[in-house]
Amino acid sequence: MSDWLLNLPLVWMAVVVFAATYLLTASIYWVVTRLAVNDRARAFKALSPGMLSPLGILFALLVGFIAVEVWSNFDKAKAAVATEASALRAVVVLAGTFPEEQKTRIYALIDRHIEKAVNEGWPAMAQHRATLSNLPTALTEALHDTLTIEPADASQRIAQSEMVKAIRTALDARRQRIVVSESTVGRVKWAGILLMGLFTLVAIAMVHSDNRLTCAIAMTLFASGMALSLLLIAAYSRPFTGEISVRPDLLKQVITSGQPSSNP
Repeated sequence: MSDWLLNLPLVWMAVVVFAATYLLTASIYWVVTRLAVNDRARAFKALSPGMLSPLGILFALLVGFIAVEVWSNFDKAKAAVATEASALRAVVVLAGTFPEEQKTRIYALIDRHIEKAVNEGWPAMAQHRATLSNLPTALTEALHDTLTIEPADASQRIAQSEMVKAIRTALDARRQRIVVSESTVGRVKWAGILLMGLFTLVAIAMVHSDNRLTCAIAMTLFASGMALSLLLIAAYSRPFTGEISVRPDLLKQVITSGQPSSNP
């Protein structure tokens, strides 16, 4: 689906999706009712109403199949961001056990990593431009600096080990969110949903072609459900794109700038 639609506010996205669906429905209604005369009318009426049930079930299965994948990817994106933020917070807390100079250095690197993720990473993920080839230099430097620290006592040795684990967890979580940011609903899947909906609308129009009011009501009800399904899938199809997306708020909460040095 087009990027311009996915980047619209949810209200306007709903307006576009519902308007397009109703326009398609009205076009099908107009064509079928105009064709439903003489022999064609009898042929349309001979179409068994029993066909509507399997068509509706097939449409529901397609929507369900794609929706499960979409919401699973969205949950993975939220989990990756939460894990990264939690790991970075652990690094900040553990860094407090080291001397001021080393602690300040770690704080600065963590802040730099988060600021770059917010200002560059999120826009890139929203536009499907983020790749694993762009290394997180600040976080890599923090890992290197942590490994080169000479612990003064047992507590610092434990803190150093835990910091290394936390930074590696943050790196893994970052990789996960970048991978998930590439997920989307492919053209074939969109085509499958739209064609299945189109077939069902045509079948409804044919079955009820002898009663235009019933035909209009039935088609409008199905079109409304179809539009709502498309809207939900579109809104969640890209975890980092659009009004309903995973935000970097949790990462921002970890930034240490402005915090007292005694409260890491």
